[in-house]
Amino acid sequence: MFDKLEDLLIRYEEVMGELQEPDVANDARRFRGLMKEQSDLAPIVETFKKYKQCRQNIEDGLMLLEEESDEEMRELAKEEISESREQVETLERELKILLLPKDPNDEKNVILEIRAGAGGDEAALFAAEVYRMYAHYAEGRRWRMEMISVNENGIGGFKECVCMITGQGAYSRLKYESGVHRVQRVPETESGGRIHTSTITVAIMPEAEEVDVELDMNDCKFDVFRASGNGGQCVNTTDSAVRLTHVPTGIVISCQDEKSQLKNKDKALKVLRARLYEMELAKQHDAEAQARKSQVGTGDRSEKIRTYNFPQGRVTDHRIKLTLHKLDTILDGALDEVIDSLIAADQAERLARMNGA
Repeated sequence: MFDKLEDLLIRYEEVMGELQEPDVANDARRFRGLMKEQSDLAPIVETFKKYKQCRQNIEDGLMLLEEESDEEMRELAKEEISESREQVETLERELKILLLPKDPNDEKNVILEIRAGAGGDEAALFAAEVYRMYAHYAEGRRWRMEMISVNENGIGGFKECVCMITGQGAYSRLKYESGVHRVQRVPETESGGRIHTSTITVAIMPEAEEVDVELDMNDCKFDVFRASGNGGQCVNTTDSAVRLTHVPTGIVISCQDEKSQLKNKDKALKVLRARLYEMELAKQHDAEAQARKSQVGTGDRSEKIRTYNFPQGRVTDHRIKLTLHKLDTILDGALDEVIDSLIAADQAERLARMNGA
């Protein structure tokens, strides 16, 4: 590990040197590449430098103990050695995490799909609440959230909705949200006061570029129709809505959010690319035995991942057995505590696999 860290330190110095060259700014592609590499390497290099300094402090302290006879100075040296050893252990763990292979999709934007499952209107109402939860979370992180399509049930619920979330690291934070979300509460329409259990499914897909997915336009069939529901006079009186059918897979995507037929077509293609890319990623995951054993899933829509219990005001993530009695704040978009715990569990699991390999 430390040989690799030394190599990365050398490479970081090389990148910093190249960025100082007068001609590099004239080559936009090279400049962007170097800036990204510098940004990726900086946290590792900074942590490694702290680690080396702590190791040096330990050596200096041990040398002082051998040479120094003054008891007060010896006590100070012992304290320095003890503190530095604790820091070394912490920094070693941080370095191992920083050296874990990066998910190439982490910096991508996200296509979010929410669908009502079991529970009828109650499931649709909860789907709309979960949509708002992610909207608040995106707003708090200064991401942009844009609706692509929505199918409402007439009482404020969503049978399904598809939207795009654009922002730095969106997929890295949201990728653990895919799966079945369960709600337990007394519906407003329930006169007997009985607790009902309803479900929705959430899919988080990285936005796929054209280079990620080979898409033959001859496989795509487009139909146009008049949009329905909210959207203003222009949306509802022109054939601006688009239905895209991908013939080989049977995937059907409808988009009617924009007044422009071309814009709706472009959005529908983005969703199709994301779904095809997700299918390819799922095949890769299934081919890896370790991924099947993974405690923290990032893509199985059939996996029940979380329960929102209204009578007890709690949220439980079943993958990591985390329970928080903060239902209202979580539904208001305060998801960081849950997501940070999922990331930490995933990192610990990957470290354990790496150490056991």
